[in-house]
Amino acid sequence: MSSRTVKRKSPNARQVAGAQAKARRARAARSKTRSLLGRFMARVPLSEAQLHRVLMVLILGGAAVMAAVVASAAGVPAMARQQFAAIAASSGFEVRRVEVRGVRQLNELKVYERALAQRNRAMPLVDVESLRRDLMELSWVADARVSRQLPDTLVIDIIERQPHAVLRLPDRLVLIDATGHQLEPISPARVRGRLILSGPSAGKQVAVLSALLEAAPALKPQLREAEWIGSRRWNLTFKTGQVLALPEGNRPAADALVAFARLDGTNRLIGGRVAAFDMRSPGRVYLRIPGRSDEAKVSPPSTGKADKPAAATGEKN
Repeated sequence: MSSRTVKRKSPNARQVAGAQAKARRARAARSKTRSLLGRFMARVPLSEAQLHRVLMVLILGGAAVMAAVVASAAGVPAMARQQFAAIAASSGFEVRRVEVRGVRQLNELKVYERALAQRNRAMPLVDVESLRRDLMELSWVADARVSRQLPDTLVIDIIERQPHAVLRLPDRLVLIDATGHQLEPISPARVRGRLILSGPSAGKQVAVLSALLEAAPALKPQLREAEWIGSRRWNLTFKTGQVLALPEGNRPAADALVAFARLDGTNRLIGGRVAAFDMRSPGRVYLRIPGRSDEAKVSPPSTGKADKPAAATGEKN
């Protein structure tokens, strides 16, 4: 029996060239992919190990999402959410560090007390809005932002309220901001240099007082205390101990304060012998000098000049 040998047809030059071209294109595509991947890796702020965990979480997370959809349809979404959180935590995505920014006056420990309740909790289970609401309850916090910094850090940015004045209460002194919001108790030793507010509901009048003092800014550095009298008007006490009684109403009080500033500029009232200035009567300034009981009436403030105080009058209510 004779045997036959089957010979395969050798590839021609065109086929060889086509195969080589395909190989070159494949190598170029692989090289381009590696180049793009390299640039992507250079831009991502994660180490290779962290990126590996991210990819693992994405892969496992995709499976968890599918499981969550199925579980939700079956009526068990909470179980699916817990499962996803467990997968994230096992991959290193849980709270291990807390970073607090923007704190200067506030006791930083109070922030950590609230934030560390989230420690070792899986990142997907951290309720950042609830934590923000807790932080907003702190007296010094004007605003707060809570964000996740993967894989394991909570970042808390605090915007603090600014101290503006001191409120004198019956039993203590309290630092307040420009809206009258109480920040914290303050000792008498720390009051030096701050304006003190007193009187019933004085804390609610901080903005009104600030607007009033802007009418005569030159007097602001010389003030020591502002007392809200009868919930209707202000008595201002200068650092010299002298008292200025202003009339009721924002506009009349501002006009009287401007007139007093003019009189002080021409007659050096602040630091003089007069103990009290009463400007509640339109166009008049009544002066009280210790040790004298008769009245002295100064010319209307609108003239910009004042007569020399010859006598005094008692303080009105």
